Amino acid sequence: MSSPFHRLAPPAVIEKITAIVGQRGIITDPHDMEPYVVDWRGFYRGATSLVVRPADTQQVAAVVKICAETQTPIVPQGGNTGMCGASVPHADGREIVLSLARMNRILEVDALNNTVTVEAGCVLAGIRQTAAEAGRLFPLSLGAEGSCQIGGNLSTNAGGVNVLRYGNARDLVLGLEVVLPDGRIWNGLRALRKDNTGYDLKQLFIGAEGTLGVITAAVLKLFPLPKSSATAWTAVPSPEAALQLLSLLRQHCGDRVAAFELISRNCLDLVLRHIPDTRDPLSAAHEWYVLTDLGDSREGNALRDELEQALAAAMEHGLVTDAVIAGNQAQAQALWRMREAIPEAARAEPGMLYRHDIAVAVSQVPVFISEAQTALERRFPGVHTICFGHLGDGNLHYNAFVAGRSRDDAAARDAHDVTEVVYDIVQRYRGSFSAEHGIGLYKVDELKRYKSAVELELMRTLKHALDPHNLMNPGKVL
Repeated sequence: MSSPFHRLAPPAVIEKITAIVGQRGIITDPHDMEPYVVDWRGFYRGATSLVVRPADTQQVAAVVKICAETQTPIVPQGGNTGMCGASVPHADGREIVLSLARMNRILEVDALNNTVTVEAGCVLAGIRQTAAEAGRLFPLSLGAEGSCQIGGNLSTNAGGVNVLRYGNARDLVLGLEVVLPDGRIWNGLRALRKDNTGYDLKQLFIGAEGTLGVITAAVLKLFPLPKSSATAWTAVPSPEAALQLLSLLRQHCGDRVAAFELISRNCLDLVLRHIPDTRDPLSAAHEWYVLTDLGDSREGNALRDELEQALAAAMEHGLVTDAVIAGNQAQAQALWRMREAIPEAARAEPGMLYRHDIAVAVSQVPVFISEAQTALERRFPGVHTICFGHLGDGNLHYNAFVAGRSRDDAAARDAHDVTEVVYDIVQRYRGSFSAEHGIGLYKVDELKRYKSAVELELMRTLKHALDPHNLMNPGKVL
């Protein structure tokens, strides 16, 4: 790895930026910069001479303008909880890190319009809490919500567990404020549900991973706060049965099914082995499980009763072999903890884990799982697969430990043979090799391999038009 003091940003640039944001807005001490140059998995480690922490959009714009004038590359960063290395600088130390963490104000809550306007550095859990205090729901929910920031969520088009009912991050945004690569500010903070006045520019920046500009604020959609909920952990004979269970639940409960998570036994074993104070929700082990969550604007026990009736019908049809319904909120949270702790448990497991954040059509999930398992076992004897994810929207985290490979082995970390086996199958099913984690550094080669020449050309055209000098998060995505 290159020295962290190779190709530093010029002192004159640092001096100009410091004059804008003040001493409180910069970090130059290597120890203090450590959290900003390493991804949460410890997979990517970069270097920088400066972490900038602006206090408002005007400061962001002024900093970006200086970087444009001096050809200084920028890595925009939110909570740095991403999975693909998009939010860390390269090892040559040439880029500055632009952290939005200080820009964490809730600007407006409009309960009648069902919107909340927030700065990019707001932590997701805080936005959800603010919405709840106003009697509303902001439905974006994922395991890192206590530390991830909304700017990063939008920059990666985060998915989470509630996509089934509410959609991805891009479906939850009405307006954006963005600092462009030349330092200009585009104020698109419109709280409108109908606006047919040309191109929908906000969608360019959602999912762009900071390569086209810096998201500084957003208008987000809110929804009625559910007044009753029901959560169940069920054992199912197979992914095929899980898919049929989803159909049955929708017949019984309609669009109140908010989340529907498929979990293999291997995942549960990892959690029980590595996460303290966890226990098997059921008395016997099963090969596959579904965790489902329902919400309703009505108060009372009607939703729980409907869920019980639906599960009873599923048992009669052989779709469910055992189940437990949470009796209160604490029990529901304990069940969800089992699901949300899977990535943490996988990190604690020895060996090299190859992570695959894939999506196929919902109807094709069972056949994909079967085909991928067979292909991996044929190519890598002793492979140990960890399969879990959002069956309701076709997004699986289909991960694999390969026998004899260590995460400390650089050759194993850089190998693409496991991912190619999985992604080639995904490609045959016209699926996606990155459903919600983005591209970053980790999947740049896969983008070249699986995207069509026309798609890549269109993406490069957009990138060059907005960022002709390639200063915004260079080397990521494209």
